[in-house]
Amino acid sequence: MLPLAGYAERLSARPGQTLRFHVANATGAPVSARVVRVRCADPNPAIGGVQTEPVDIAVEVLATPGPQPVPLGSYAVLGPAGLLGAAADCTAALLVQPTLALPRRQVLLSTLDDQGRGLQLELTPARTVRATVGTSTGPATLETDQPLPLHAWTDLTLVVDSAARMLTLSARPLAGPATSQAVQLALAAAPVLQSPTRCLSLASASDTAPVDCFNGRLEAPVLLARALPTGDTVSRPAADDPACIAAWDFALEMHSQRVVDTGPHAHHGRLVNTPTRAVCGARWTGQEHCFRHAPAEYGAIHFHDDDLDDCRWPATHAVHLPAGLKSDAYALLLQAGDAAENIPFFVVPPLGRPTAKIAVLVSTYTYTIYGNHARPEWMIDPAWRADLVAQNQAWGAYPYNPGEHRDYGLSTYNYHSDGSGIALVSWRRPMLNLRVGYVTYPYPEIRGSGLRHYPADSHLLLWLAQMGHEVDLITDDELHREGQALLAPYKAVLTGSHPEYHTPQMLDALQAFRDNGGRLAYLGGNGFYWKIALDPVRDGLIEIRRGEGGIRAWAAEPGEYFQQFDGQYGGLWRRNARPPQKLVGVGFTAQGNFVGSHYRIDPAARSNPRVSWLLEGVAAETVGGEGFSGHGAAGFELDRVDTRLGSPANAVVVARSENHPPEAPWVLVPEEQLTHITTIPGQPHKALIRADMTWFDCPGGGEVFAVGSITFCGALPVNGGDNDISRILDNVVRRFSR
Repeated sequence: MLPLAGYAERLSARPGQTLRFHVANATGAPVSARVVRVRCADPNPAIGGVQTEPVDIAVEVLATPGPQPVPLGSYAVLGPAGLLGAAADCTAALLVQPTLALPRRQVLLSTLDDQGRGLQLELTPARTVRATVGTSTGPATLETDQPLPLHAWTDLTLVVDSAARMLTLSARPLAGPATSQAVQLALAAAPVLQSPTRCLSLASASDTAPVDCFNGRLEAPVLLARALPTGDTVSRPAADDPACIAAWDFALEMHSQRVVDTGPHAHHGRLVNTPTRAVCGARWTGQEHCFRHAPAEYGAIHFHDDDLDDCRWPATHAVHLPAGLKSDAYALLLQAGDAAENIPFFVVPPLGRPTAKIAVLVSTYTYTIYGNHARPEWMIDPAWRADLVAQNQAWGAYPYNPGEHRDYGLSTYNYHSDGSGIALVSWRRPMLNLRVGYVTYPYPEIRGSGLRHYPADSHLLLWLAQMGHEVDLITDDELHREGQALLAPYKAVLTGSHPEYHTPQMLDALQAFRDNGGRLAYLGGNGFYWKIALDPVRDGLIEIRRGEGGIRAWAAEPGEYFQQFDGQYGGLWRRNARPPQKLVGVGFTAQGNFVGSHYRIDPAARSNPRVSWLLEGVAAETVGGEGFSGHGAAGFELDRVDTRLGSPANAVVVARSENHPPEAPWVLVPEEQLTHITTIPGQPHKALIRADMTWFDCPGGGEVFAVGSITFCGALPVNGGDNDISRILDNVVRRFSR
């Protein structure tokens, strides 16, 4: 845990609105807070370091910040307290698929209270199943002999027979070589099943907090007010059983956090910390891959002990954004003793009242998807880690890294503790890499400033200010919710360095803007690549299913390519009939290390009146050989033209990258490869590793300029903007905004 940490309730707001912040302070010192405008988030001394300006905005203190826990772990709370009522006999059953062995217990189902009343099923450190049942003389326990297999389904049943004073615990594997188990325990006293203070919780020992959380999948929990005869198993669905107390069906309302009880008493429940739904259950046959077509085969929920959808800290500070406040990048700066924290946010213009001709689209959904990305180098390479720490100290950079501080949940580029990919993330938590001064990569002699995402995008904002271009900032969230109406008043829209993640609504809005005369400048690489879904009710929760194809941090399991939040097929936009080439003319083709190279201008472009204006003031044959990102304007992740995938026939490639450094072991994206020597386009691998700087116009009068490289914006501030990459983009921005 950090000594001082915080997050904003949302990442953007408008003048006239109030933005609340949630801060945890473990220092014991008082916290001071102030707002600044962020001109540059790059701590590299060569660019002048982090640059901020004070803003005369009062910060209201709502509560004194103190230490706060982070409630990691998902679970379910089912039904009301005292769910078992006056039942003397009981059968509790559920399907279980464990995915992780731990040196602690993992609770599967519990109504057990502090007085020992109720019942509980748990997985022991040895992966055996232990049952605990309250009696009039204290809790009684029994345990299976053999461990449950990992990644396999087992039908667990606990029978409490009051008349016979007998507990029976059985574990019946649904497939595989494991054998059925059944153990019994004679009770010395009458069972006490009624717990008037406890709801039933799944995957946690508590119904108020994540405690001893389970890692794995649970399905079809059932409670019956009768003792099942020896050797019998619960018939599912169990809602028609006359003794049914509750029968929860996880295949219903998968988009929500509601858990539906199909039994006669409607003891519905809720999920906490958003475990993963729309996953294959015990009855998945493989014949259907869409949960909407065969919901009964997707009746499982995957719980993790590191799920987190909201830190749930109290709001401690509020900032009322005054009318007339300039649309720009801002941050709340916090100080408590020697501890410092900064929380960036973005002010967008008043609704329907733009203040500039140019809008910069800030990739807040991409920032959130990458939030707290613990890079593999941090975990596996001590020298890399030590060098980054030393560089941060020398530069006065943000000192914390998600690889070391994993307390606030990781990114969708990481794995859960059980090895499954993280598909659901939230911005309602501290995101350490969304910080002024955060450095991703060490070794400035190779990688320049080594920035990604928010700090890297500040290179563009710094350059725009240096060149005198007035802009409004808008973010992914406004674009998703307001669509084309948000963009329509602007002459031009510019992206940042890596606009990777988009909803259908966002792409619809950008396409409509372009096709109705708008000018779009795509200033990054690997953009418009993955499809995402948003929680239909709660702000700040984003889902990604890393389906078939694509350069992926992890791969979604077969049958789990459809998104729980909206029921749509996820994965690459290319596999959803919307390759990036259709929107911006270029699309992801290759990836290497974070190093850059230059572009070579096509001589034909200089004499082509359609694009020669781009090159006014540019005499050199190559451009972009310097930069604060990888020391070159073309690097790391590259996009190219491909008419097969939708690049317009009238697109003109103005320049192509070349001579990519050998420090980057370049790879072609998987969706372009057939074998180690053949590609889908039919060209050699090496020929497809390039960035295409491209321009085209549209029938409705719109225009698109695309650079095809993540590191492009890092070249803009070189020599204070006196460089050829700067001149090219300045030509574009001036034409696009007139």
